[in-house]
Amino acid sequence: MLGATGVGKTLSARHYSGVDDWEQWESFFSDTLGPVPERVLEARTAFFTPTVVATPKQIDQGLPRACQRISYAVDFAEHGIVDPYVHTESRSSGRTELLIIDEADRLKATGFEQVRDYFDHHHMGVILIGMPGIEKRLARYPQLYSRIGFAHEYRQLSADELTAVLARRLPAEGEATDGGVAHATAIATIVRITAGNFRLVDRLLTQIERVQTVNDLNELTPEVVEAARQALLIGH
Repeated sequence: MLGATGVGKTLSARHYSGVDDWEQWESFFSDTLGPVPERVLEARTAFFTPTVVATPKQIDQGLPRACQRISYAVDFAEHGIVDPYVHTESRSSGRTELLIIDEADRLKATGFEQVRDYFDHHHMGVILIGMPGIEKRLARYPQLYSRIGFAHEYRQLSADELTAVLARRLPAEGEATDGGVAHATAIATIVRITAGNFRLVDRLLTQIERVQTVNDLNELTPEVVEAARQALLIGH
């Protein structure tokens, strides 16, 4: 997957793989650990982000560690305990079905070769997420490039898509005194400010909700949107 900054590549991948649910669950690891999050069990997807200066050793250790955590979670959900000498598939990442590598642009030649080798030795899919142009870099590594099934490009949200997102996050008030003009104008303002950039949309909506909460406001108005925009230092 490839796309410009802010179109939602990382956010969508984290949502699909249930990273936030996993991190919250893992942080309370104890003898009384609760049930494994449903999203983690459904996706069976590991999420790995190499560091900016990732060494071959870090990648060599990081890939199996990310996958083994998901495999262990699946075994824990089924058995309530994980013994690596009994549940050998977990030890070899055998219960992980998909590996998503974010910020794949950070990988050097050796890193890409490590990904190819890991893919060849495990029965799981691999998704690389990067900026436009990463497909040209991958073409330099024929052994890896020949294994790529397809490339999907993330684009800015269209006006209709953005309106649908806003309708879910900012539902209109039932009986607006102005017939909903202020709400419609505020929505149009958000569309103009963000220009379909998903990351910017998410940040702005979060700030709008904060402005409404702090000021005890229920209605969405252009003034609320402007206050949120100024708090985020978003240009006109």
